Amino acid sequence: MFDSLQERGFQIEFTGHSRAILTVDFPAAAEELEKALSVATIPIEEIIAGGGGEAKGTQRLRRALAAMGWRKHNFVVQKIIDGVEREMQSHEIDHVKTFEGSGTIALEIEWNNKDPFYDRDLENYKRLHADGAISVGIIVTRGRSLHEGMRDLVRRFVDERQIRDFDGLIRWGYEPTSKQRTAVRQQVTRARNPLAFRDAFARNFVGSKFGEATTHWKKLEDRIHRGVGNPCPLVFIGLPDSIVTFHEGQAALAEIEAAERDAAGEEEAG
Repeated sequence: MFDSLQERGFQIEFTGHSRAILTVDFPAAAEELEKALSVATIPIEEIIAGGGGEAKGTQRLRRALAAMGWRKHNFVVQKIIDGVEREMQSHEIDHVKTFEGSGTIALEIEWNNKDPFYDRDLENYKRLHADGAISVGIIVTRGRSLHEGMRDLVRRFVDERQIRDFDGLIRWGYEPTSKQRTAVRQQVTRARNPLAFRDAFARNFVGSKFGEATTHWKKLEDRIHRGVGNPCPLVFIGLPDSIVTFHEGQAALAEIEAAERDAAGEEEAG
C-alpha cells in the first residue's frame, strides 16, 4: 500500500490496524489518496512568495481531494437525556468522505501550523472514532526530508535565481519586513564570521517561517509515540522534499496572483 509514494520519499506510518482497515474495507480510499498525492508538487516560488503560509500546491492538493468527494464536514455530536439536550460538540474536519458499505474517513493537511494543531486533530479523531463517526483518521504534513531540507531548498532558489539582495527577492513576490531585513543585514555585515546574503536569508526565512514549533514530522512522531489519538486507527503521511520543484519560474507567481485576484473578487461579491 502506498508503494509508489514511498518510492518517492513519502513517509507513511500506520497505527491501530489502519493498514488492514484500508486494505480490506477502503481500497478505493487508498487508491484516491495515492492518486492525489502522487501528482502533488509545490513550486519553490510558492514557498518564497507565500512567506511560509499554505502554498498554492497544497491548495491544489485540497482541490484534488475535494474533486474526488473529500470535502469539509462539520460533525455535530449531541447528548440528549429525556428529550433535553445536555451537551453538544462540533468537530470540523477539512476532508471527509463516506464510502458506501464501509464507513467514513477523515483527513487533515497540516502544512505549516503551530504544532498544537496536531493535538486538536488527534483528539478530534479519537472522539469521532469513539462515537462511531469515522473509521480512520489521516494527517498529511511536512515529512522529515522536507522540513530538514527546507534551508537547502531556499538556498538553491536564491543561487539559481542569482539573488544577491532584498530587491532581487521582491521580484519573486517576497517583501521582507523591517525586522527581517535587519536580522539578515546584521549577519551579513558582522565583523566576525559574516554570512553570504544567500545563507543569511535562508537561515532567517526558514527559522522564522518553518521553525521547530511548527507542524512537521518530528513533532507528529512525538505524538505517535505517546499514543495521542489512540485507539482511533490512524495514518500519517509525510510530504518529501521531492515534491518541491524549481522549473516553474514566473509562471508560478502568475498563478499566485491570479488566485489572489479571484479571492479578492469573491470577497467583493460577498
